[in-house]
Amino acid sequence: MGLIWSLIVGAIIGAIAGAITNRGAAMGWIANIAAGLIGAWIGQGLLGTWGPSLAGMAIIPSIIGAIVVVAVLSFFLSRSTR
Repeated sequence: MGLIWSLIVGAIIGAIAGAITNRGAAMGWIANIAAGLIGAWIGQGLLGTWGPSLAGMAIIPSIIGAIVVVAVLSFFLSRSTR
């Protein structure tokens, strides 16, 4: 059950990051989950685990990390399609 909860929270974090960067509509729900989980890992690694926590993920550092992941991915994917 913990894995499912982590996937749900990762999807929500990825969707929030996509909405903030205005690139979430182009990403599917699998990409949102991946961006949320990878962003949570990067954000907590760089910023620590401060703030509220849900499913073992600190929300604010996770969202910041997911924003970075979405921005970097969209930058590289948009450059390769030109």
